Amino acid sequence: MFNPRLTETLTDFPFARLNALIAPIAPPAHLSMINMSVGEPQGAMPAFARQIVNDEIDGWNRYPPNQGLPDLNLAIVEWLSRRYRLPAGLLDPAQHVIPTAGSKEGVYIISTVATPQQKAGAKPIVALPNPFYQAYLGGAVLSGAEPLLVNANADNGFLPDFLGLDEATWKRMSVVYLCSPANPQGAIASIDYLQKLLAKCREHDAVLAVDECYAEIYTREPPPGALEAALAMDTTGGKDPFKNLAVFHSLSKRSNAAGLRSGFMAGDPRLVAMTLRWRTYGGPQIPFAVQKASAALWREETHPLQTREWYQKNFRVAEQILHNRFSYYTPGGGFFLWLDVGDGEEATRKLWREAHVKVLPGAYVCRETDGINTAERYIRVALVHDEQTTREGMTRLAQVL
Repeated sequence: MFNPRLTETLTDFPFARLNALIAPIAPPAHLSMINMSVGEPQGAMPAFARQIVNDEIDGWNRYPPNQGLPDLNLAIVEWLSRRYRLPAGLLDPAQHVIPTAGSKEGVYIISTVATPQQKAGAKPIVALPNPFYQAYLGGAVLSGAEPLLVNANADNGFLPDFLGLDEATWKRMSVVYLCSPANPQGAIASIDYLQKLLAKCREHDAVLAVDECYAEIYTREPPPGALEAALAMDTTGGKDPFKNLAVFHSLSKRSNAAGLRSGFMAGDPRLVAMTLRWRTYGGPQIPFAVQKASAALWREETHPLQTREWYQKNFRVAEQILHNRFSYYTPGGGFFLWLDVGDGEEATRKLWREAHVKVLPGAYVCRETDGINTAERYIRVALVHDEQTTREGMTRLAQVL
């Protein structure tokens, strides 16, 4: 009675596997639990956005528009133009953007939108980085495509070599997922990398789906974006500079507003239109109050500075405590540490047993390729707590491992 793609291909979610791994272990009761496995910001959402949600109580008796409130779409376009130095008027709020229930909904939908039944006479391929955000795999599998995991490890700077795939594979390609800054390694794709990959996708009529949900969490320079990379390729002044491109953003990281479930997709108007059709038939509608609060959050630029400082303090703490252990590096973006501890599962058990610290084995966000899980040596550590809690967690980790 069940869809075999769901039961046979999509295994237990990483956090379910983590809970099963540590379930038999009794942590030390005298130590408070520090959960560093989550990817959920622990800072507060700005008070002005909370007030907007409270004030919009009358909107809860109406269905909101699937295409987004015009003011929200305008706020998104204004933010994209500021952030990525796009010419005013280039993006049309009605054609180039669509709000989504977080970036998660968007990256899941895009495979269904862009994957045909067949391509080059065979099953289409959706390529994704390995390790990966689980929604990419869910979208690929449930769209009926063949998922192709391309390793992103230290040897290639934690950026997958999609261009190294053979032509037979590219002919079947429907979607290529990229996360920049990457989850979990924090690697940032350059303008050159983005342009070469987009050009290859266009050559084979595939969609480049770039998850930029960590774009506002960076430790040095603002990461470049795929929209600005695409525009720089357009030397003819054509009407379609974002052809075959979709980018995804979210307020969960920029604004500590994970519970709003508010994000957007932007790019190729054809993809935006088909995503709207998909959502009209079955996607969630974003409440009026959430949309209005979201518009305010995209327009206000003080709180992201405070958010970045929160994470930058945590990285300074981690660097002070870990020094050069576990191949430590401060990532360019995101809020994770990607630590080489030799055996990720064993380190996870040990930290829970001796330190009451919860982390995520790297192997749980990665799959085997050629019989090897390239992330099995790693743990993912989320630096999402306040500075004091982060210091305590890092101290316990360093003492135990």
